[in-house]
Parts: sequence; C-alpha cells; structure tokens
Amino acid sequence: MSLVNQIAAVTALNFKSMPQRTLGSLSTVVAVTLVVTVLLAFLAMGEGFQKTIRGSGAADVALFLRAGAQAEANSSVTRDQLRLIEEAPGIASDASGKPLVSGELYVVVDGIKKSSNTKANLPLRGISLKGTATRPGFRIVAGRMFAPGANEIVVGSAVLKEFNGMDVGSTVRFGTSTWTVVGVFDLGGSIFESELWADIDVVQNLFQRQNVFQLARVKLEDPSKLVALKAFSEGDPKLKLEVVSEADYYAKQARSMTGLIQKLGWPLAIAMALGALAGALNTMYNSVASRAHEIATLRCIGFGGLPAFVGTLLESLALAALGGLAGSLVTWLLFDGMTASTLGSNFTQVVFKFDLSPFLVLQGILIALVVGVVGGVFPAWQAARMPVLHAYNRS
Repeated sequence: MSLVNQIAAVTALNFKSMPQRTLGSLSTVVAVTLVVTVLLAFLAMGEGFQKTIRGSGAADVALFLRAGAQAEANSSVTRDQLRLIEEAPGIASDASGKPLVSGELYVVVDGIKKSSNTKANLPLRGISLKGTATRPGFRIVAGRMFAPGANEIVVGSAVLKEFNGMDVGSTVRFGTSTWTVVGVFDLGGSIFESELWADIDVVQNLFQRQNVFQLARVKLEDPSKLVALKAFSEGDPKLKLEVVSEADYYAKQARSMTGLIQKLGWPLAIAMALGALAGALNTMYNSVASRAHEIATLRCIGFGGLPAFVGTLLESLALAALGGLAGSLVTWLLFDGMTASTLGSNFTQVVFKFDLSPFLVLQGILIALVVGVVGGVFPAWQAARMPVLHAYNRS
C-alpha cells in the first residue's frame, strides 16, 4: 500500500473513532472556541475603532494646532491667529467668497451611558456654521440645526444611540447652563457622530473661553496646498502653529488607540491559548492511548510510523479548526456590528461599531491551528513510535 493510502487509512480510522472520545474532543473544541472568540472580539473592537477614527479625516482639510499638541484637547489658537489664518494661501472659499476657516472649541461635559447608567465624558464642540462646510456629508437627520446665539445643541447619531436624554426636544444641563437638543446629525459613521455641537460664541461665553479656540479647521482648494499652508504658518512669527492634514491627524489617533486595544487582546488570547493547548495535549494523548492496539496492529501489517504521525496530527488540527470556525461564528453573531464606546485620545467617549473583517477571521483560525499543531505533534510522535507489542495487548 502506498504511503498516501496508508495516511488516508489511518486518518479515516482516527476520525471514525472520535465518537468514542466525545467528551475529550468536545472540551478541546470548546477551549479553542473561547480563545478565538476572545481574540477576535478584541481585534474587531480595534478594527471598528480604527475604522471610525480613520474615516473621519479628509486629505483636503487641514488643522492648525498649537506646536507640540498631541490632541486638540491640549491645543489653543487665539482669535488674532484665526484672523491671520483666514489670509493664508490655498484655502477654499464659500459661496459668498469668504475663506472656509472654522475656529472650534472642544470642552468636556457629562453624559449618562444607556448600557450602564453611569456618567461618561462627552465632547461638546463649539463651531460656527462654517464648521459644517468643512465636513463633507454633514446632514441633519432629525430636528434642525442650532440657532446662532442660542443655548441649543445638535447631537451626533452615535451619541443618540449610546447616551440617555439626547432625544430632540430634551433639555440637558452642563455646569450652570441648560441646553435644548434641537437636532440630530449624521456624518457617515465618523468620530464626529460621537460629539455634541453648539454655537461657538455661546460655548466660549458659558465656559469662560472668550477669544480662545483649540484649533482652526480649514478647507483646502486641493490637498497639494498643504505645503504652502505649512510654509505660511512657519514664516509668520505670530502663528508658529503646527499644520497637519486631517487625514494624517486621525490616522495617528487611530494607530495609538488600536495598538493599545491589541496589546490587551493578544496577551489575554495567548494566555487562554496555553490553557487550550493543555486541553488539546490531554485529548490527543488519550486518543493515542485508546487506539494503541489499532495503531500497533497496523504497524504489524506493514504500516509505517509516518502515517500514524500524520493521522494523529490531522485529528488534532481538525478539532482546532472546528474550534476556530466556531469561535469566528460566535464572534460574528455576538459582536460584529455591535455599538460600543470607549475613551479616545481627548479623554472623551468615542462611539464605534465592532468590525469583524475576513482578515481578522483568518488570524483567529491561524491561532487555532497553531494550538492544533502544538497540541498534536507530541502525541503524534508517540503514535509514530508505538511498540508493535501493543498489538498483542487488549487491556
């Protein structure tokens, strides 16, 4: 009999005898399923968070920030600097010919999460109506836009889903002031949907931030104008602000937070994988022990050690692969598309959706197969070296 036929025969024998070891085989599948589910849940969270933040940046929008500021929360731009920015080259104009420059203020307020009924930081962004023109795709999906000079806010659609008291017509209290929710806006799933927006002048007055902004957002005529804008800022001693494309800014924010999520997910998954590995080893050693007579008998009739090795290893890989597929399915059913929120770089909540991509599923199945290989190779080696004398021992 050829080597391939020998391997096929031993593998078939192994799989046919699996029902006799249902409990052990099932425990291995469940352990691998848990490992893959935990890993993919963390990776899907990181993928969804990164997709939300990275999708918020546009290449034809530039941000002016205080030099050295890592996030807008610790940046500052004065009103005089904002006026100078309006004279910069390469900035697009609105229908009336005015430069599309939006001075914005970012303050932290309290919101109540629906999932836990606990307080969480929410960003209240003060903007002018020019601010919406620098964000393509902005649209009001319920109610209306806030009126300039009034204590009115519009909330992002993600905030509406995750936080209490944000429905149109509701009143909320931030500090000593009361605000009325007059509208809900949508921005294609971007990070801005995790914010509350109000008139910039009102926010500046009520939070004692007169004549101060945290950044200036400008719409460029085209992305190539960013170089001239940087030169303009560096050449004016009254500015000396850092100029970065919005796409680069949010890509950097996404990388840092996603890296943190993955640093939490992978060690936990690896720790659990070690437990699953112990279970796989135990299962496969028991499998070899229970089939010692059959393996030795095959050796007596001319089967080599390699078919026994490969057949046992394939059994271990099959159990691990089944656990990997089950873990992927569980993650997809429980987490894919689920909405959650976590702290972003500005220490405020970012609402995002878990995103289980095919590439992440592949990573989950690969770690399952690693468990299968390591958990099966040593028992497989034992099977390959099974003494022929076991063929005469039926105990």
